[in-house]
Amino acid sequence: MGDAFNNIHPELTCAHAYQILTTPIDQLESKSDFYMAAAHLINFPGNRTEQILLDFLSQPSGEQAVQIAKRKAVEVLGRLGSTRSVQVIGQCLESDDIYLVENSVWALQQLKCCDPAIIRRMLALLQDKTQNLRVLIQCLASLKVQESIESIRLLQDSENLGVRGAAISAIAQLSNEKLNLDKIVEHLTVPNQMDRQSAVQDLIDANAFDFLPAIVSAPVSPAFRMRACRQILNDSDSMLIDANILSLIDTILRDDPSCIDIVHKYDQQPSIEFLLRDLFNTDFSRCYLALMGLRQCSSEVLWPLMSDLWAREAHNDYGAHYFFMRIFGSRSDWPEDGLRHVLEIIQESIINRRPQFRKSRAAAIQALHFLSPDLFIQSIPGFLSAGVDAPWDCRYVTALCLESMAEVNISLRENILSQFVVDPDPFVRARSEICLLRLSATSS
Repeated sequence: MGDAFNNIHPELTCAHAYQILTTPIDQLESKSDFYMAAAHLINFPGNRTEQILLDFLSQPSGEQAVQIAKRKAVEVLGRLGSTRSVQVIGQCLESDDIYLVENSVWALQQLKCCDPAIIRRMLALLQDKTQNLRVLIQCLASLKVQESIESIRLLQDSENLGVRGAAISAIAQLSNEKLNLDKIVEHLTVPNQMDRQSAVQDLIDANAFDFLPAIVSAPVSPAFRMRACRQILNDSDSMLIDANILSLIDTILRDDPSCIDIVHKYDQQPSIEFLLRDLFNTDFSRCYLALMGLRQCSSEVLWPLMSDLWAREAHNDYGAHYFFMRIFGSRSDWPEDGLRHVLEIIQESIINRRPQFRKSRAAAIQALHFLSPDLFIQSIPGFLSAGVDAPWDCRYVTALCLESMAEVNISLRENILSQFVVDPDPFVRARSEICLLRLSATSS
């Protein structure tokens, strides 16, 4: 779980959060205050925070608001790495609240629990079909519990795709039996997006290096595919970032819909309005299908509809926002007045630091490079400055774009790329080094 959304109640102090969690429920302004306070304490690590959360977990109240807050308290303790909480969290495995059990299993995995009694309890829960078996399997595999192998092996044929994939992945991790991993790859193109995302995670957990190309083309969020690539590559025994590896990163960052294994199809070509509306879809397969359909639309017709939809909704919808960047950077024949507005939108998006719009930033940089190379070159110092906190992928695509700019003086490009050779991110360093080598070969 990322840290970008931790502090969603900046006006709430640590002391006030403590006070809320020690207040009788009938004295709260809102019963949801317990959950809010427990969630907020992720921002205040330390013994006092851990003790407040442990005391809250120990209270016997059966009130729903308390139960919901306990789920969050367990999660926070896990994220804080509170190893002294293991025994109390272990007791939560006895709860009738399956969601509290689920969060407790997840937290025990984060805390690398090795208590034999707690492990035995989790093994017993594998026989309870009302529990989240997927989370249990992931936890036992992560903790390297060899005693779980036979029970997990029986779940490799589960009707539930998430359980089946987790079981296959777990057996690969625990016994190095990787023959069935190709069955998880089949899950990457099933109709349900949650099952597709689960399959990506299962391949991450199994460190399935050989299946990276299948992950790269999976119809799920590019952020999810990128996380898979980076994690599997970072976990590989000998991490060699060569041109073949970087081509996978390049493919995700360029995100051409024709390179995606799209699951859905239209019975007949929909209207432009329908296609634009599908960019808001939570299923990325439908979004990529819509992108493919919009390629057939003229910019003269498309721009007024996009402009209106951007102003009304897309500017604040992080999914559609990203796909609008992709459309903006996919064609150069925007109407003159439309192009000016598009460039304004793109430049604002490049430096937008709101975490939910992060994946739009690299897409916007590529769009700027495509639509206005001169403006792209002029803007590099600004959109890579410390003040805008450019993520690694923004620096990466900047290097990628620079390499292809044959019309720009080689020494200027080399000067900019040389700054990335000492970048803290290994992928940015590798990309810039390869770009510099190619430029050097071109000039010699």
